[in-house]
Amino acid sequence: MVDSALIPEKSQVRAAFNRSARNYDGVAVLQREVGDRLLERLDLIRLQPKTILDIGSGTGYISDALTRRYRKAQVISLDLADNMLRLARKRQGWFSRQRFVCGDAESLPLADGSVDMIVSNLTLQWCHDLDAVFAEFRRVLAPEGVVLFATLGPDTLKELRRAWQAVDGLSHVNAFIEMHDVGDAMLRARLADPVMDVEHLTMTYGSVLAIMRDLKTLGAHNVTQGRARGLTGKNHLAQMIKHYEQFRRDGVLPVTYEVVYGNAWRAQLSEGTNNAGPKRVAFQPLAKP
Repeated sequence: MVDSALIPEKSQVRAAFNRSARNYDGVAVLQREVGDRLLERLDLIRLQPKTILDIGSGTGYISDALTRRYRKAQVISLDLADNMLRLARKRQGWFSRQRFVCGDAESLPLADGSVDMIVSNLTLQWCHDLDAVFAEFRRVLAPEGVVLFATLGPDTLKELRRAWQAVDGLSHVNAFIEMHDVGDAMLRARLADPVMDVEHLTMTYGSVLAIMRDLKTLGAHNVTQGRARGLTGKNHLAQMIKHYEQFRRDGVLPVTYEVVYGNAWRAQLSEGTNNAGPKRVAFQPLAKP
């Protein structure tokens, strides 16, 4: 069972990404790199989708790439943070083939069997309940539809986590789920032929304050329910920085990210099941900026 103190607080997740929208692209280096690696995996999938759902679309990097790759497909950009969607839509213009939906991955505002492909880049780690997420993925996927995603594993931000643990026992860093637990959740949702793999990527910084500033700008600072409330004292912060400095090598500080990739399929409907359902999408409207 997951410690409730380590579960992301959804209202804080939404608020953090709404605040970060304007400056997000300036610091989203890792997000673009992982997104590119995720998109490369499409080369191995022989599917020409008519409808694609980008979950956690943010400012639209993945949605734009999918629109270029599948020129006849309808791409739906879905995000919890409406400011991200407004920014993405403003860049695309009102006559874009993309559609923009403000919604939650754990309760998708889409009809059953309405999409052929789901792509999600670095979003699942912000969800409360992976069982609910993958059940929703299976529900909205059409038979023989595919889901591809990248999320973060528990080695992510390990240096920052260890530095804070040396100072106090509070939750200062978001928690991330083990790869095998992600795979188990896919199996429980009855997604077929799941494939999982993992890689570690390292970014480097000149200072701890620069690391923390980028995490805040990304909206990726601590949003767990058990996080320390109020301002962090200068003494605590200084102690944490001192402990983080022990990781410095060749003049720079490392920031580790454990990236977990996965894909699975929605199996064909069983014999005798009606496979002629409507291809409808129930959009939640997004107000004009």
